[in-house]
Amino acid sequence: MAVPPLIKVAVPNGHPAPNGRPAVAYHDVMQYTSLGRTGLKVSRICLGTMTYGDPAWRSWVLSEEAGRPFLKQALEYGINFFDTADMYSRGVSEEILGRAVRDFTRRDAVVVATKAFYPMSDDPNDRGLSRKHLMSAIDASLTRLGMDYVDLYQIHRWDPDTPIEETLQALHDIVRAGKARYIGASSMWAWQFAKSLQIAERQGWTRFVSMQNHYNLVYREEEREMMPLCLEEGIGVIPWSPLARGFLAGNRRAADKGDTPRARTDDFAHRLYYADSDFQIVDRVVTVANARGVAPAQIALAWLLRRPGLRLSRQATRTSRSPTEGA
Repeated sequence: MAVPPLIKVAVPNGHPAPNGRPAVAYHDVMQYTSLGRTGLKVSRICLGTMTYGDPAWRSWVLSEEAGRPFLKQALEYGINFFDTADMYSRGVSEEILGRAVRDFTRRDAVVVATKAFYPMSDDPNDRGLSRKHLMSAIDASLTRLGMDYVDLYQIHRWDPDTPIEETLQALHDIVRAGKARYIGASSMWAWQFAKSLQIAERQGWTRFVSMQNHYNLVYREEEREMMPLCLEEGIGVIPWSPLARGFLAGNRRAADKGDTPRARTDDFAHRLYYADSDFQIVDRVVTVANARGVAPAQIALAWLLRRPGLRLSRQATRTSRSPTEGA
């Protein structure tokens, strides 16, 4: 597949909000690229919004008041791609993102992605990838976002309890109904993704255009099968956890995990990372960063953005630094 060219754009100063006032003052130069083989242009940095929502859901999550400045800052840096999910803070993340878009920019100036799969209640049908759930989930997400459509609707995981044909036809109908412009997938085995692409093509259904997978300097298993598959099929890759849930920021410790709330309480990160070999990788990242006078997170993102076929990265931030440094 021919890799789409990068587009470097000096974004305009004082982008008007719906009320006519300049809501944000753009001051940077952002690179944009096509999402896979589509004509959709997205910033090479995608802001993930799992960090913004309800602290009662996860102790390291920022409240709306604390998180809104980062969403505004992302727009000021030229980021036009925002990713959320219905399960993030049980829908609160979608609500916060929707309000920020209405307050700080125009709906058609941004690319909004969300996801469905995980349980949203105790109802046995309020989860998974059945037709019943997806049809309800997209409507619920649009209501929380306050939008008529999302640009990218993704399945958050593979559902072993639902035939993939049922899922793909439901997603196709969601696109035909105008509720989503494109569809994407997230972490699964490469054979499952290949099967999904083949079935959609055979049936004439809407095809996945993106894969949001787990890939970073510490975890590189995706290089065996998923990354080559996406490169061959023209799929846009949007890696989640590009900084290994903050591990690649260089501030984690084996003894007590680290100083930040997420370092101390993110049990999922403790299971994924923190091996001796992981710390060896981070030590090398810190060495390179110190030699160049930049943050370790910037080295980790720079490495990721130069991988074959990978033109963008999904990033979250909860610090006062820029979205390209946050951890």
